[in-house]
Amino acid sequence: MHRPVLLNEVLSIFNPQPGEKYVDATINGGGHATAILERIGPKGKLLGIDWDCALIAKLKDKSKKTKNLVLECGNYADIKSIARKYSLDKIDGILFDLGFSSHQLEESGRGFSFLRHEPLDMRYNIYENTLTASEIINTWPRKAIEDILRRFGEERFAGRIAAGIIRARNSKRVSASDELADIVGRCVPGIRRGRIHPATRTFQALRIAVNHEMDNLGQGLRDSAALLKPQGKLVIISFHSLEDRMVKIFLKEKQKEGVLTLLTKKPVAADAAEIRVNPRARSAKLRAALITSNQ
Repeated sequence: MHRPVLLNEVLSIFNPQPGEKYVDATINGGGHATAILERIGPKGKLLGIDWDCALIAKLKDKSKKTKNLVLECGNYADIKSIARKYSLDKIDGILFDLGFSSHQLEESGRGFSFLRHEPLDMRYNIYENTLTASEIINTWPRKAIEDILRRFGEERFAGRIAAGIIRARNSKRVSASDELADIVGRCVPGIRRGRIHPATRTFQALRIAVNHEMDNLGQGLRDSAALLKPQGKLVIISFHSLEDRMVKIFLKEKQKEGVLTLLTKKPVAADAAEIRVNPRARSAKLRAALITSNQ
């Protein structure tokens, strides 16, 4: 089951009140959204966005009687146009939970997990996005693959892994997620083993590249700050250093411009109790800000 990360911290920062308006820009399994909906009541409104249409379809089926919830299959890079579609402005709070869901790992069949035998796809949205992980692995030049692994995975063995991928694909097409994981495992020295799976950074890098995650996040953050009303709150939960770095820089720049005030001087992390019941929370970092100007 998908467990919402840092739920108590999100609710404490937002402090949702009856009649308020919220956007969950990455609604995933709906855990954060459900808790917010309970507090804003029937006169409030929550817009839930996710680029994975299968997730949105599941949530629509489960929430048919929830009148104050609106769901949209879309990218958070388009948050401004999606909010306008539903006549949402002067929003009280916007949440970005940047972790991908247990559904995508365990049920999507799109190769997000290196522990499964699935097609190398890794697209959140198979209808709008044409680039797949398979195309990158099987057709891109070695240098381009190495650059992706280094830039988006911060993989110190990017050169070895890229060379190993080229050798493998010269023999036969790399078509499945576990096949790629085996290739990476053979390229990574033993010193890396036992900390994280050798393929973790490679799969992260491919997922980010396939879905243009960093570009989309930058656009989504900029438009969210403009959509929030004065005293509205922006909360972002990231799961790797690239995301957290982008969020940190964005918030500091907007604070210098007088657009917002930081509510978290340092990122908020999950406590030991939460990590025990939800291990994926161990890498979560929450940053939050209060909007002080309409720009």
